[in-house]
Amino acid sequence: MPTSASSQRHVTRLLESLPSQDGDGVKIRRIHDFGGGLDPFLMLDELGSDQPDDYIGGFPPHPHRGIQTLTYVIHGGLTHEDHMGHASTINAGDAQWMHTGRGIIHSEMPLTDSQGLHAFQLWLNLPAKDKLSPATYRNVRRHEMPTLTSKGARLIALGGSWQFKDGTSVSGPLEALAGTGAVAHVTLDEGGALSLVNSAPTLLLYVFDGELSIAGQDIGQGRLAKLSEGQEVSLSSPTGAQALILAGTPHQEPIAHYGPFVMNTRDELEQTLTEYRNGTLTD
Repeated sequence: MPTSASSQRHVTRLLESLPSQDGDGVKIRRIHDFGGGLDPFLMLDELGSDQPDDYIGGFPPHPHRGIQTLTYVIHGGLTHEDHMGHASTINAGDAQWMHTGRGIIHSEMPLTDSQGLHAFQLWLNLPAKDKLSPATYRNVRRHEMPTLTSKGARLIALGGSWQFKDGTSVSGPLEALAGTGAVAHVTLDEGGALSLVNSAPTLLLYVFDGELSIAGQDIGQGRLAKLSEGQEVSLSSPTGAQALILAGTPHQEPIAHYGPFVMNTRDELEQTLTEYRNGTLTD
């Protein structure tokens, strides 16, 4: 049955990633919206360089509260250590999910391969009921992530459920992404195309290699597109492209943000800062 024009999702907003620095002088490109415009997503950082000086300082120990993070590596790797005694490494194709809940203090230090370092970190907001829950984390290896393929296209499911228009579907291993999120990595070959069936209220697509078209609108590298509500997403690329696709359900709750902390009110932020300063953030 043909798809009606109203069910086709199209671009309603474009955001461009901007150069920034974080940690110990790590050069990144960042997109963020702490005003609820991408709810439940808050921020997406892209780390990408073949020059070690751009990232070798890494991210020394620092705190978080009130969010989840998803770190996904394309090239190179990152090591994780935290106040709970965990230590692990993720490499190319791996991901790490971290539920900061009430509080976590951790470090992320870079590793390199012949192509340098290329990775992403996504911040997802936690609903108010979970902001003071226990902290935890999980690594997911590339072989654990199922793949859907179509002519000239491939989708790697990190978390959530994904379905092609032909009915084939797959679910990624990170089912706990803020309870409401889904993330996938899409690769289109030259001349490749695919159609996804996805009705999530929030659907975002970040192009990090090449250029692709969403329902006829071209999206260049380094841009994030927010899509309209609907049922179907049509992607194509004449030259080849790679992108992250983020799907989620908004929490529709107030957002109060300061540095690595995301709460619902300014009073909660002040309490968080007090607890961090007196050493009780993770108690």
